[in-house]
Amino acid sequence: MASTIPGYNYDIFISYRQKDNKGDRWVSEFVDALKDELESTFKEDISVYFDENPHDRLQDTHNVDKSLEGKLNCLIFIPIISQTYCDPRSYAWQYEFLAFNSLAEKDQYGKDVKLKSGNVTSRILPIRIHDLDAEDVKLYEKESGSVLRALDFVFKTSSGVNRPLTPSDNPDKNLNKTFYRDQINKVANSIKEIIGVFKTEPVTLVKREIQQKEPSEQIGVEEKSVGQGKPLMKLSKRMLISGIAIIAILVIAAILIYPKIFKQDRLEYLRSKGKISVAVMPFKNMTNDTTKNSWQDLIQYNLSNSISTSDELEVRQVEFIDNLIKTRNITNYASLTPTVTSSIAKKLDTDVFIDGSIGQAGPAIRI
Repeated sequence: MASTIPGYNYDIFISYRQKDNKGDRWVSEFVDALKDELESTFKEDISVYFDENPHDRLQDTHNVDKSLEGKLNCLIFIPIISQTYCDPRSYAWQYEFLAFNSLAEKDQYGKDVKLKSGNVTSRILPIRIHDLDAEDVKLYEKESGSVLRALDFVFKTSSGVNRPLTPSDNPDKNLNKTFYRDQINKVANSIKEIIGVFKTEPVTLVKREIQQKEPSEQIGVEEKSVGQGKPLMKLSKRMLISGIAIIAILVIAAILIYPKIFKQDRLEYLRSKGKISVAVMPFKNMTNDTTKNSWQDLIQYNLSNSISTSDELEVRQVEFIDNLIKTRNITNYASLTPTVTSSIAKKLDTDVFIDGSIGQAGPAIRI
């Protein structure tokens, strides 16, 4: 079941440590209770990604980018913050929490959204099931860039009990005085508030509001492969995301139709294996204007997101492309030569890689 908002694969992604779902299976029970509450909170169905099978969890020998393909492309990320979650060595922290945090920063909406009430909230909605050590709180706040404001599911007593709250717990014996059922309702209501922002036209987003305060520029989108280099359109900086959608259509058409990319027998061979794998590299800022450095990742992420809607393409996760670039100690994307880009694409086992740049001629910006 897809997300209620076009362009996303899930509405909610549940992230947790397997250690916290053993014994009484607290996380599984929480997810079941939340799904029931969402049924009575939303008119439409809300999609939740939750990997309950321990054997399906990623191991050191698995291919990370293929295992997580598209799953983190969600509206809301819910980490179950326990005494074991904030662990840089763990899969959940490294490949779910940090990965979503990075991807959300780069997507068209950003990680923070403004609610109808005027308050700003994060698309990361933490659920806390233990009182945490100070170093864990510090690590979370450092990586998330915000204060840890979690919905508490902690049962705590003066005698030192510190465990996850359960439906049968007596609130009078809990120092936090919380009802399990009420906390589940608060989670569902928070989700409804955030998703409601995405359904508002125009969408009220913190990232977009900041962009709208910047001076507008004219951007020309050039199609190099088939056309004659003339600008296809001119658009303001606020319409950059819409321009990327046009580029995505051209990219899909080029891969699947344009004969210079693949000969017909090669194309049929790739299709016979399944989807054609594609990696989108960061677009290099060649304008000498460092204020446009943020566009490099923005275009990469949104182009990847747009072409992933094609049933014939399998798009590699941006986060893992970035990690491979970092392993080569490349901090300036302008140094991504075709040889280096091709080498990275081979590491990702892709059939196609897409490379691009941002240039400037007078007042016109060309992609």
